Amino acid sequence: MATAILQARMSSTRLPGKVMKPLAGAPMIERQLERLRRCGTLDRLVVATSEDATDDPLAAHLAGLGVDLHRGPLDDVLGRFLGAMDAFGIDGDVVRLTADCPLADPGVIDDGVRLRARLGVDYVSNGRRRTYPHGLDMEVFTADALRAAGREATDAYDREHVTPFIYHHPERFSLADLVQDRDESRLRWTVDTPEDYDFVERVYAALYPTNPAFTSDDVRALPFQHYGS
Repeated sequence: MATAILQARMSSTRLPGKVMKPLAGAPMIERQLERLRRCGTLDRLVVATSEDATDDPLAAHLAGLGVDLHRGPLDDVLGRFLGAMDAFGIDGDVVRLTADCPLADPGVIDDGVRLRARLGVDYVSNGRRRTYPHGLDMEVFTADALRAAGREATDAYDREHVTPFIYHHPERFSLADLVQDRDESRLRWTVDTPEDYDFVERVYAALYPTNPAFTSDDVRALPFQHYGS
């Protein structure tokens, strides 16, 4: 079993406040949490947001829902993750997720957690060797590996993006990739831009009213898709 830490903030530059934009009558982050709770390998889910005032409305909303919440540095997201781990006594396997992925696939997350356990490696990702759509991203790593990164990483990029120190040092950490047979790397199921949000809003409008637990295959079967360059 693993603990997922979902990083979220309101101050995204391309689509500010996106994590609270509505999908099927609820904020986007609620819809993503709803999907993540279907994971079979997660025994805890924590949201890590920042201490910046821009994230006060997000924190207040999540607290009202009873979500486990940690607030830490805005730009040092690695430090924020480590703070969440300390605050909630998190050890063992940690799954890193981002709150701009409201089509997150519980099965993909479970596959990544199980792959790390089966191989006994320090880190597994489906984003370095991408075959899944953007928006199904997941990383799973040992708490010990992230703590080592926290002690040693000094570069601002490594601190902001949480895990590069791990996968840029294969001589120190053992790594593996989660891949699928089909190449869907051009599909955009994430939300970074207004166009991305429009697509995801259409997906929820088409599927959620009759099947709130819709799957990635249900999304694939829709007569419209959204591609990146």
